[in-house]
Parts: sequence; C-alpha cells; structure tokens
Amino acid sequence: MAPPSSDQPDEAAGSGAISKVLIVIAMQTEALPLVTKFQLVEAAAEESIFPKGAPWTRFHGDYKGLHIDLVWPGKDPLLGVDSVGTVSAALVTYASIQLLKPDLIINAGTAGGFKAKGAGIGDVYLASDVAFHDRRIPIPVFDSYGIGARKTFSTPNIVNELNLKAGKLSTGDSLDMSPHDESAILSNDATVKDMEGAAVAYVAEMFSTPAIFVKAVTDIVDGEKPTAEEFLQNLISVTMALDQAVTKVIDFIDGKCVLDL
Repeated sequence: MAPPSSDQPDEAAGSGAISKVLIVIAMQTEALPLVTKFQLVEAAAEESIFPKGAPWTRFHGDYKGLHIDLVWPGKDPLLGVDSVGTVSAALVTYASIQLLKPDLIINAGTAGGFKAKGAGIGDVYLASDVAFHDRRIPIPVFDSYGIGARKTFSTPNIVNELNLKAGKLSTGDSLDMSPHDESAILSNDATVKDMEGAAVAYVAEMFSTPAIFVKAVTDIVDGEKPTAEEFLQNLISVTMALDQAVTKVIDFIDGKCVLDL
C-alpha cells in the first residue's frame, strides 16, 4: 500500500507526525499481553463507539506520546470462540478506521510459517506483501482480484533498526492447508500464512490508511506436526515474542512521521 498522495490534507491522509495508532488483532490471547504492556483500558459497553450488537472489543490509552486503540473482533455470540477470519477482521477494521481515524494501523498476530522459506517457531516477520490464497475465481481479471496481491506500506527503517525478518504473507479463512491452498500459497511466494492480514490490507488501502503487518510464527506449515496441535502448543510462548516485537515497533514510531518508517 503506497503512502497517501501529497495533495490530500494531512488529517485525512495520515501524513505528518503519527499520534494515533490502531492495533488490529484477531484473538484475545494475542491481545491481552499488549493491553497490559501499554496499560490500555477496556471501553465500557455503554460507551462503545461500535454499533449495537457488534461483539467487537476496544482498549485504549496513551503510551509515550501516542494514543493507542487496540481492537479485536470479540467472541462469537453463539459459540463463545474468538471471531477469527477475514470477515470479522475486515468489519472491525472498517468500523475502526471510520470512527477512530488512525494515522497508522498495525495488524499484529500469530501465523503459520514455512521452513522451506526459512521460518522457525517464534520468528517475527514484517510482511512486505499480502495476498489471498483461497479466493479462486478462474475468470480473466477476476482471478487477479481474488488473489488481491498488494504491497504493504514500506517500512525500511523499522526492518533495519529492529532487525525483524521480512517476508510475504498469504491469507485464507482456514487454519489447515488444502492442496488448492498450498498451490496458491506457493504462487504467492509466501513465507507466512494467517487468517486476516490481506483483509485488513484491503480495507486500509481503500481508505488510504498506512498499515503494517507484524506476524509471529506459531507453527510450521510444511513441518512434521499437525498444524492445530503445534499452534496450540506454541500460542502462549509465541505471543510473548509478538508482544516484544510490537512494543519495539511502537517505541520506534514514537514521535516519527509516517514516511519515516
């Protein structure tokens, strides 16, 4: 996602000094360590900025001169599990951009990694590109729309200063990987896969909001262990690595302009 054009007003384009950061995160387990780290406060139900009936949860507060809003899609009202996936991610991102008007979005979360691309458990990546791997529309032009490949907001200084790994991110609505998904992920040249990144990127680009994607590897997709088993086994420890990486990114952002990232 390219930076906003210079002919747009600063407040609309997100240019100038960064003062408001929106962290979009999929799961409560991933969110709570960051809530604690940044001493964020949960918005009371009666003070919610979101439409009535939406299960989305917002935490907010100030940290080192930045105002931080952290949102996650909440629990499914019927089943009580985290509302993961592209639909929930896109909806909460859309509403948050409209209501909170962030200067920068950080989509933080866990992901599967590919050992063939050098990924290991606990590695943290800053995504350079995003695409979908399960939107198959075999009609000319629609096929490219379905893949939705796009560059993320360029952050060379963050990559260099914080020594984060860089790689391409592929997004789909399934935790496991079907043969069709595998083929598409290979075509996307992805190092990591998740269940929300490309959806967040789509919405962020629509409203000219810079977005970056910080992903920590919980499971090796092309490894020996079943994905679900390895994911659950490593979720807590890898979330700690994610917490540390996001904190470093936030500390780096302090006082900078969007184009300085």
